[in-house]
Amino acid sequence: MSRASDHAYSEIRSLILSGDAPPGSPLREEQLAEMCGLSRTPVRDALRRLEAELYVVRSESQRTFVADWSREDVSEMFALRAMLEAHAAKRAAERMTEDKLAALTETNRALDKAVGKARPDVVGFLERNRDFHGLIIETAASPRMAATLATLVEQPVVRRTAMHYGREELEQSASEHRELLKAFAARDGEWAHSVMTAHIRRAFHAFAARSAQVSEAR
Repeated sequence: MSRASDHAYSEIRSLILSGDAPPGSPLREEQLAEMCGLSRTPVRDALRRLEAELYVVRSESQRTFVADWSREDVSEMFALRAMLEAHAAKRAAERMTEDKLAALTETNRALDKAVGKARPDVVGFLERNRDFHGLIIETAASPRMAATLATLVEQPVVRRTAMHYGREELEQSASEHRELLKAFAARDGEWAHSVMTAHIRRAFHAFAARSAQVSEAR
């Protein structure tokens, strides 16, 4: 893919992840090309890539929209994440080095700091959370698994879940990270697998509960 297409991909993906282009909103090539300062061709290439990664969907009339998932879609997404990330955590625990453990510990310390502010820094939490999970996947040393997880971990639904977290939910997530660190320090793959499974499943139920509240409010 060309550098222009990569730029368009990054810009449009950021637009979706930030929530500025909410689920179900149309994505018009002309407007996106103007926003990116590019022609429509790289924008079209970027939209195809985002479609393959499930960020966007295309209608029968070939119009493109930001993806909006059903509960079943979301449930499957989190189920796949739980299986893959739990396996990644197990592999990471078995391959953990002191340097990787120190990096994970420092990353979670920054996450704790974001959560502990008078008004929790959710954006900071999201960034450090991404770094923490990324380090686990890196330590797992499985390029094939990393490529598969890339289409799930950074989905907008992950951000939409955390943006609705209260302090209690943010602290719970940070606590689960600390439990993972204990498993990694012990090099106990089964322990890490169990904690990561519970971590992802809790995130799914937090998202489902929030979605139900929004539906009832409509």
